[in-house]
Amino acid sequence: MSDSVTPPAADRRATYDYRSDEVRRSGLVDDLERRIDGDVRFDEYSKSLYATDASAYEVTPIGVVYPDSTDDVSTVMAYCARREIPVLPRGGGTSLAGQAVNEAVVLDFTRHMDGVLAIDADAGTARVQAGSIVDELNRALATHDLKFAPDPAAGNRSTIGGAIGNNSTGAHSLQYGLTDSYIEEVEAVLADGTVTTFGEISLSTLRERADPEGGTESRIYAGVVEILDNCEGAIRDVYPQLKRNVSGYNLDRLLDEAEEGSVNLARLLAGSEGTLAIITEATVSLEPIPETKAVALLCYGELRHAMEDVAPVLDHDPAAVEVLDDVLLDLARGTAEFADLVELLPDGTDTALLVEFYAESDAKGVQRVADLCADRVPGVTPEGDPAPTAAARTDAPTTAFDALEAHEPERRTTFWQLRKSGLPILLSRTSDAKHISFIEDTAVPPENLPEFVSDVEDVLAEHDTFASFYGHAGPGCLHIRPLIDTKTAGGIEQMEAVADAVTDLVVEHDGSISGEHGDGRARTGWNRKLYGENVWDVFRELKAAFDPDWLLNPGQVCGYRPGHDRTAPDMTENLRFDPDYGFETGFDPVLSWENENGFQGMAELCHGCGDCRGSQETTGGVMCPTYRAADEEITSTRGRANALRRAMRGELPEDEAFSDEFVTEVLDLCIGCKGCARDCPSEVDMAKLKAELTHEYHQREGASLRDRLFANAELVATVGSAIAPLPNWLGKFPGSGILAEKIVGIARERDLPTFERRSLVDQAADRDVEVSEGEADRKVLLFPDTYTNYSDPEIGLATIRVLEAAGVHVKVPEDVTGSGRPPFSKGFLGLARQRAEKNVAELAPEVKEGWDVVFIEPSDAVMVQSDYLDLLDGEDVDRVAANSYGIMEYLNGFALDVPTGGDASVTYHGHCHQKATKRDHHVANVLERAGYDVDELDSGCCGMAGSFGYEAEHYSMSRAIGSILFEQVERSDGEVVTTPGTSCRSQLGERDGAAEKPPHPVELLERLL
Repeated sequence: MSDSVTPPAADRRATYDYRSDEVRRSGLVDDLERRIDGDVRFDEYSKSLYATDASAYEVTPIGVVYPDSTDDVSTVMAYCARREIPVLPRGGGTSLAGQAVNEAVVLDFTRHMDGVLAIDADAGTARVQAGSIVDELNRALATHDLKFAPDPAAGNRSTIGGAIGNNSTGAHSLQYGLTDSYIEEVEAVLADGTVTTFGEISLSTLRERADPEGGTESRIYAGVVEILDNCEGAIRDVYPQLKRNVSGYNLDRLLDEAEEGSVNLARLLAGSEGTLAIITEATVSLEPIPETKAVALLCYGELRHAMEDVAPVLDHDPAAVEVLDDVLLDLARGTAEFADLVELLPDGTDTALLVEFYAESDAKGVQRVADLCADRVPGVTPEGDPAPTAAARTDAPTTAFDALEAHEPERRTTFWQLRKSGLPILLSRTSDAKHISFIEDTAVPPENLPEFVSDVEDVLAEHDTFASFYGHAGPGCLHIRPLIDTKTAGGIEQMEAVADAVTDLVVEHDGSISGEHGDGRARTGWNRKLYGENVWDVFRELKAAFDPDWLLNPGQVCGYRPGHDRTAPDMTENLRFDPDYGFETGFDPVLSWENENGFQGMAELCHGCGDCRGSQETTGGVMCPTYRAADEEITSTRGRANALRRAMRGELPEDEAFSDEFVTEVLDLCIGCKGCARDCPSEVDMAKLKAELTHEYHQREGASLRDRLFANAELVATVGSAIAPLPNWLGKFPGSGILAEKIVGIARERDLPTFERRSLVDQAADRDVEVSEGEADRKVLLFPDTYTNYSDPEIGLATIRVLEAAGVHVKVPEDVTGSGRPPFSKGFLGLARQRAEKNVAELAPEVKEGWDVVFIEPSDAVMVQSDYLDLLDGEDVDRVAANSYGIMEYLNGFALDVPTGGDASVTYHGHCHQKATKRDHHVANVLERAGYDVDELDSGCCGMAGSFGYEAEHYSMSRAIGSILFEQVERSDGEVVTTPGTSCRSQLGERDGAAEKPPHPVELLERLL
């Protein structure tokens, strides 16, 4: 039964203009804050964060509400209904057609309403809140060997509510179908605030409750009965017979169920994009996890050959068939994450089909791949079987010329990562022309794919562009993204003309304009051409039955209310980049920006896929530690990039990017881990953007005493060492922490670094050289980083002993200074450049003479290897950067001898900067060579991040980030914890139960000498 919400008498007032600034800032905000337990955010920053999703569109919302409960949702909806204010339910903001942006009050369910409420393993069902992340649900189900079967590529940040709203599926729709097949029941808030439950209902009960003149639910039932009684013929005539169709409302499913004597109205909401009701909870059915899997990557010389081969491959009953074309593979070659994999493909590979099988055992999985290859790759036969005769083959020609196989989980995962990152890789272009989403998930019957693809290529050529073709070839759903510059009038015309022509092709080939990602702003206007006027009118009548005032996500699926100045959204309006777009940096960038369009290109690079919102448990990697700890959009890479771009294009107050508020609210919690430079498939480098912007802020506004102290860490340490042990005693003096917090802003809870009177440089100079230059095969300049040199020289001495044991001649240079990492991280780029220039001048001549530069501290190593190239140019810096190594990277990369005999199990946490540059694996390799059993954590940043964790206002965030790592360490069975970073050792040394700071990995080696 429903629970109707009745407004208090005092609230029954006339509708007013919600667009009024006065109403938005006072009345509306105050009214909502008084009525709900959740959060209400109507500030400019919050609105800017929710103006975009993963599509090409941008619409600033009225405001954002984070509901705490269904009661909150009901209250907000009832309030807005009385004032005719639109409402938009939103999940992870991963929509690709623009359905998650609107001029409306946005309800973000991911902050508070994201729980898994109940799992009934015996019944094979789960009850979840709308904001529950798909992969988080599956993690909870894994212990029961069950899963929510639809697997959207963005499952690590997509919500169940969003999956229902889009009727999502993924690569395995051949096996599992769409989300609607798994919806048993939903709790929903209707357009007047009524809370109800939709599930299976018999036709007789449906008819009994139907009343076009009755209450909200009665009118809905009457609208459904009208469709069942009078619209079946019109619907059957135009709906495509496909496994993948999410255009329009889910009416064909409704008719199919009615043939069995009942309908499930929860499934009618699937694909409705929040236009019919707001789902708050759902009961979903589950599937068993397959016993094992096997993958083949079939290689083709042309895209058309691969398309011709799809139907024959389907004869082998695969669980998934995915296509990757030449455009995607070429772009993947240019990424740090996938270059090595693409290079494994045989010469001549233009396109690949990734084919996955589910199997009851590994042996059967191997056999299924072997059978496929025997049938589809010339000269390949199943082991032990004769080659099949021509008569035994399918009628279609065999066109794959080679194949790669993947049976081990790690290799299968790598193949799938390449496929799933297809979209973000495409959007890694920093040029004005980008691969735009507007025809990107058309679907046709698989047997029609060769001709359809050929026709689409002709259309694209006619309009002077090209596209990548990738995605779900098995069910006939291809992701096609033409390269278009929407910043030009010609690009806008090109976009609309291509969409019109491709829609004609879709109809001609019995397909759908959306096989996965929905209608939204990109495709709603084409539903009339796909379905015709009769069914278009049916859509609008159903919308009116659910939402008489057309307030729920208006414009999507079936257009705007009668009397509106237009019928449906114009696909070329509200684009993020259009001919009126402008971008003004307001300053001259200091760093080198080698990408196309430079600083602007990087600032515009984030397209909104939301990968930075993935949790540590489901995503792994480094990015984005502050979001993982805070669960706030503004702390994600996407949030910061959106705010920065909108500031630079003048959508926030003038020079907002250099205001105290922007620096504090947007940039300050970016901890410079560099995780986004690797983990973001588009490689948005927010740490570099922050350094550039913070530098400009310092130029305009000056810098605090604390920032200057941290930036000059080398000078501070030099003085501290010179007067040691006095600063060490002062640090232990009662009340010194409180004093440091009050005067400088250093967190009282932190133990300050101590200093040694005799530095590493001093001790190394007095030490007898064990391996002379003449007898050594290699010679090393061991860089005396600030911490090692002045606070823990023993690590430096241990490093020297390990290198000498490997036959390396070691010298510690006396005239270098700190690497420049502290000033770089704090935005003092002038000082960082001075440090870089001095060090390069000192090191380059010796490197030219055959010396290698080795670092103990990972952040200093990466500073020289990578960041120096952004600060300086020329042969000298290139040479020094190319010949610089972290200590474990050096030992591993040159296969140097290491001591053996390690018999302990070791938990290893890699430094985020080394992870960002794909150098963190060297530690595990060396320790394993030494005999240690290494558990290499897939961990993020430790949360200390240089000076960040010492800053009083950041202490709680630092610990929150650290707690994620602490939990991973606790779950590991290692007897010894090790990590190479000073910050990491400090943070781990202060975790609960930690006896002391963990050792540097090189110290574990030195113990074996």
